[in-house]
Amino acid sequence: MHLRSILERVNRLHPQKTGVVCDGQRFTYREFARRVSRLAAGLQRAGIGKGDRVAICHQNCHHFLEVYFAAALTGAILCPLNYRLAAREMAFILKDTGAAALIAQPRFYPLVREARERLQAPVRTYWTPKEPIPPGEMSIETLLAPQGATPQEVENTADDVAQLYYTSGTTGRQKGVILTHGNVAYHCLGTIAELKLTDADVWLHAAPMFHLADAWATWALTWVGGTHVMVPEFSPAAVIDVMQREKVTLTNMIPTMLNLMVNDPAIRQADFPALRLMLSGGAPIAPEVVRGIMAAFGCDYVQTYGMTETSPYLTMSLLKDCLKSRSEEERFRFKATTGRPVLFVDLQVVKEDGREVAWDGREVGEIIVRGESITPGYWHLPAETAKAIRNGWLYTGDLAVVDREGYVNIVDRKKDMIVTGGENVYSTEVENVLYCHPAVLEAAVIGIPDEKWGEAVHACVVLKDGLQASEKDLIDFCKKDLAHYKAPKSVEFMEALPRTGSGKIYKKGLSEKYLERRRR
Repeated sequence: MHLRSILERVNRLHPQKTGVVCDGQRFTYREFARRVSRLAAGLQRAGIGKGDRVAICHQNCHHFLEVYFAAALTGAILCPLNYRLAAREMAFILKDTGAAALIAQPRFYPLVREARERLQAPVRTYWTPKEPIPPGEMSIETLLAPQGATPQEVENTADDVAQLYYTSGTTGRQKGVILTHGNVAYHCLGTIAELKLTDADVWLHAAPMFHLADAWATWALTWVGGTHVMVPEFSPAAVIDVMQREKVTLTNMIPTMLNLMVNDPAIRQADFPALRLMLSGGAPIAPEVVRGIMAAFGCDYVQTYGMTETSPYLTMSLLKDCLKSRSEEERFRFKATTGRPVLFVDLQVVKEDGREVAWDGREVGEIIVRGESITPGYWHLPAETAKAIRNGWLYTGDLAVVDREGYVNIVDRKKDMIVTGGENVYSTEVENVLYCHPAVLEAAVIGIPDEKWGEAVHACVVLKDGLQASEKDLIDFCKKDLAHYKAPKSVEFMEALPRTGSGKIYKKGLSEKYLERRRR
């Protein structure tokens, strides 16, 4: 099973259908397939073949989609780069992968130039014509083969590496996560079945395509003949407009994006009759935010959970048929959970001794998984691979409970759990309560050093425009719904919370910022 067959299938079954909408341009699948074919043939003429690494640094765009498929056709390994990285971090990835080529957007020229300067052997770079190409640099047009050219066929197997995604580096050295053709293909089949994807679907690429929260749809939506709509970068009002204009039927965004959209004035006049499903993923989400999403978009909602190492989805909060007759509030409770395991994934929540937790919604353990969509390991890091994958199971580092119906609910990351006075406090539980306060836009809870308690619960909060709340207001609010030891001991008001490159709230950055202030 390999990814080349996806493009072949859609070109045979849906040649005249609009496959890609990007920046005012519309491409049928036949036009798209021809562009991919020319690019793949051009890569081969440039000496790039099976197993060679090709990096891309680009905003969401039809060029990004074309590079994904061209790499699959040539058997090259694609390395999507987070364009929010520092030049040092980008240089590390280019060196670690031994990239044979880099395809980049001209707006990132200063970043790419500095990254290349740090390399002993600068990588060949081809620039897309999204903006003026820097003088003396090569255009991707010079790479394209003539019209009608077809790439030499490459024999790929399910075990061949398709992509390398580098973790955001929130802890220690950046790691290249290996995904094979089989990993990606099995994940496609699972999501197509679970989400009932068809050629009537229109997917919005609003989350960055260098991140798997969005990139999985590159393959699954193409496989069924759906339409891809590109947004170069996230802006709440712009995304709301595109979703209405292009009749988007489903999309996936990280919770911070959805929260900003729900609180944007443009949502009040918006109407989404075509939208059938809104997914969130990439980070935990508070139930109160889920309520706001369902009310604002007027469609069904599915919470997803996964990792880069798992292609990404492991669970979805899709209702089992036996739950659909439950009361509205009960159905909502299941929808607001992390969800049940998806097809092709074996999932357990285990205690320290390796035994499964009771399905009582209370006993906490670590999520471990195995299956066809799970990474075989990390690029050139056998020790890290052995530490993460034990006896065939990937240990996620996520702590969760399981209810009687088999629905998982994450309570925290292992490294984010707060131990105060000998009691465990799960940061997501406190955050969920804070999100219920009418003045709170965003919240992140961390543990900070405390002489008496070991760690104290500390909340970092962004308030909604025009609304006010004091530290005492928020602490008292939390104490109404939480044991007092779980309530924040202190609250810090911020204009914005720090983000990782993929847009998630960066708790490690908050902790480091606090410790740095304390040292000073």
